Amino acid sequence: MPFDYKKEYREFYLPKAVPQLVSLPPMQYLAVRGKGDPNEEGGVYQQAIGLLYGVAYTLKMCRKAGYEIDGYFDYVVPPLEGFWYQEGADGVDFAHKDTFCWISVIRVPDFVTRADFDWAVAEATRKKKQDFSAVEFLTVDEGLCVQMMHLGAYDDEPASVARMDAFLAQNSCVNDFSAARMHHEIYLSDPRKTPPEKRKTVLRHPVRKL
Repeated sequence: MPFDYKKEYREFYLPKAVPQLVSLPPMQYLAVRGKGDPNEEGGVYQQAIGLLYGVAYTLKMCRKAGYEIDGYFDYVVPPLEGFWYQEGADGVDFAHKDTFCWISVIRVPDFVTRADFDWAVAEATRKKKQDFSAVEFLTVDEGLCVQMMHLGAYDDEPASVARMDAFLAQNSCVNDFSAARMHHEIYLSDPRKTPPEKRKTVLRHPVRKL
């Protein structure tokens, strides 16, 4: 059976629908940066997702292309994730999506090296006749965070964020947003197939103890 990060690391990908503290190790990702409303039809956000999946599946299927990665094992491509911020704002203001800055990411296994990433970008470019140069190889060390499973529409996330903030106040912690520590979402539902009220999204905020 392919290795499934969601099942093997349930504490990171399948939290309960109540706030909890979690300590995250460094993880490496494919990443594309951008700005603007993610709901814009055919916009830069949707284009970024296409680029990420193009490189992610090139890495996963590397052996079929005759490329060997040391330590490779078969795995399920992890879910799409996103780091979100707005310039001059502490956290995110969901009412003004046009001012969003984002880093869309897909996790890659630890056995993937920079050289493997470079090969995958070049291979995806060759096979798909498309420019994948916007994709980065990014390591993120989130450290201590508060997280919970948000059930429902993306526009209803502020209610879950309020629960996370209340939890922090009760547990001698505060949010710790910075240029390196951002509002983080993990998308467990395909919005093309799942109605808004049934979507599952992991919400995660960086924190520090008082």
